Amino acid sequence: MTPTDLTITPRDRRFGRDRSIARHWLNGDPIATAFFNALSITFPRGEAYFIDSVRAFRDGVPDRLGREIAAFIKQEVVHSREHLAFNRQVTDHGYDVSRLDADVTTMLDLARQRPPIASLAATMALEHFTAILAHELLSDPRHLDGADPDSAALWRWHAIEEIEHKGVAHDTWVHATRDWSRFRRWWVKSMLMLVVTKHFLHHRARGMMDLLRQDGISGRRAWGGLLHHALVRPGILRRVARPWLGYFLPGFHPWQVDDRALIALADTPYAAARSPGLQSALA
Repeated sequence: MTPTDLTITPRDRRFGRDRSIARHWLNGDPIATAFFNALSITFPRGEAYFIDSVRAFRDGVPDRLGREIAAFIKQEVVHSREHLAFNRQVTDHGYDVSRLDADVTTMLDLARQRPPIASLAATMALEHFTAILAHELLSDPRHLDGADPDSAALWRWHAIEEIEHKGVAHDTWVHATRDWSRFRRWWVKSMLMLVVTKHFLHHRARGMMDLLRQDGISGRRAWGGLLHHALVRPGILRRVARPWLGYFLPGFHPWQVDDRALIALADTPYAAARSPGLQSALA
């Protein structure tokens, strides 16, 4: 269950508007930089899809969930704005991201042809992905070690809010499927997670390889570097494998792991950017 004392608090921050970042902003490492840049390219369109998917089912939800959906939407809108600004820095360094953007557009256009409940299930799966990646990003400083300060701040801020609203899509799904059997609900969400995982890994790897080719890195060097970064050191994908598997357990809920302590540790720099009116409304 989502904690009853949870408050989802949009933090209206702006990052890196007054200075340029280095082309390889993450410790001078083109592979680590490509890993995060390729993710960021997907976020503006992806988060618009998340918003639409959840908003389609907000009518008739309990009052508290309705307020959490409103806060979720506010957070995702600002995430899109800030990643658009970050992505402009990427293209300013000469990267052509048109293929990555077209890839995301094609996948989302296909997803929107499915019933809205399937989009909600896909959003729930992707929100679990982002939440476990966010947990890992905040819990192990090695992932952003040596990063440009503004860029690191952007990713930590995003991670805080992904953890904070990690239960919203799930709780909306539970309400939307309240007349389903437990088995049907489990089966559909599990199958969608498998499909989402396949596409997520395939398309993100393809995007990272595209960016690396533009740095003159390809073939074994590119694949070896990406696999080492993702699975060995710092190994973010290896480290999220266990919480990813937890999604398939009957009775799973994102807040079975209460990681608000990570938010408290990382949140201090963003305190002044919280939206006080909405925070009090959600209390």
